[in-house]
Amino acid sequence: MSRIGKQPIPVPSGVTVAIEPGVVRVNGPKGELSERIHRDIAVAQDGDQVVVTRPTDRGEHRALHGLTRSLVANMVTGVTDGYQKVLEIQGVGYRAVKKGNDLELSLGYSHPVPVKAPAGIEFEVPQPTRVIVRGISKQLVGEVAANIRKQRPPEPYKGKGIRYEGEYVARKVGKRA
Repeated sequence: MSRIGKQPIPVPSGVTVAIEPGVVRVNGPKGELSERIHRDIAVAQDGDQVVVTRPTDRGEHRALHGLTRSLVANMVTGVTDGYQKVLEIQGVGYRAVKKGNDLELSLGYSHPVPVKAPAGIEFEVPQPTRVIVRGISKQLVGEVAANIRKQRPPEPYKGKGIRYEGEYVARKVGKRA
């Protein structure tokens, strides 16, 4: 394989990267992550950097190269710093309560909505209208936050629902007499 498209990823001290055929494992202070990689993309460790290379400049290889590089960089960031998503709950009577490791949402339905915390995810509820989803896997944190938001997405007329922190919801005027 040639060295086309070489992009190094810095690896901080305390983080170890194990490269096996088809799998990259990253171990750090917050935990361990592993990801399967495509057989055409080469991943190698060069001192305190991880280098991802592609064999050709074909469109398919360029796309896989960028994907693999992003996945490995996100794993390194995840085991050192971790990821978090902040959700805001807006609406009269809408609130969240942490029950053990899980979350219970009151969203105007006739029943509370329970949300189980998958392995590697923890919830924090500093206020009843604010939920913080934390974990080391960027993909899992985003997926869990999206599933919570899906329970009651923000609606455009009154703005009630669950939204990401800083998310803009376009408001509509509504009926006119």
